[in-house]
Amino acid sequence: MGVMKHLGEVWKRPKANIPAAHRRERMTSWRREPVFQRVERPTRLDAARRLGYKSKQGITVVRTRVRRGGLRKGKIHMKRKPSKSGIKKITMGKSIQRIAEERTSKRYPNLEVLNSYWVGEDGKNKFYEVIMIDPHHPAIKSDKQLSWIASGASHHGRAERGLTSAGKRGRGLHKKGKGAEKLRPSLKANKNRGK
Repeated sequence: MGVMKHLGEVWKRPKANIPAAHRRERMTSWRREPVFQRVERPTRLDAARRLGYKSKQGITVVRTRVRRGGLRKGKIHMKRKPSKSGIKKITMGKSIQRIAEERTSKRYPNLEVLNSYWVGEDGKNKFYEVIMIDPHHPAIKSDKQLSWIASGASHHGRAERGLTSAGKRGRGLHKKGKGAEKLRPSLKANKNRGK
């Protein structure tokens, strides 16, 4: 088993593999940090590498936190079945990971979001690490795998347009084959029948 595969196995079940005291300590220190915290190196190297991270100039990793939980709606005071009042089990159209990416993109307007991955959660927050790329950096422009992000305006605002991995998953574009007929070209183009 290679090093990256072993790291991936550790993170598959973090509760089983990482001691509870260490996990609690880590979350406590992260809660004290600002919402957007630039980190020197990724917490999950296997996930970061899988999503396109390289240890080179022009690439930054930012840890961010977003509140957990579904949407909360006010009670409707009308004559109807209580079960139809629709207060609980109301979820957002976007995942919390997409919200984390969008907020990070807004915070660092000169950088583009490449991808993001989950690093932890407590009772109140979810923590994600977002891989950011500087499209104007010479090291990125000369990189064979990453120069596409600097090639034009079509890659600007990737997080806001749902072009990251989490964004495509939220738009239903990760599915292929049977059951994915109504997803393309987009959900809106097909009267939201794909969801």
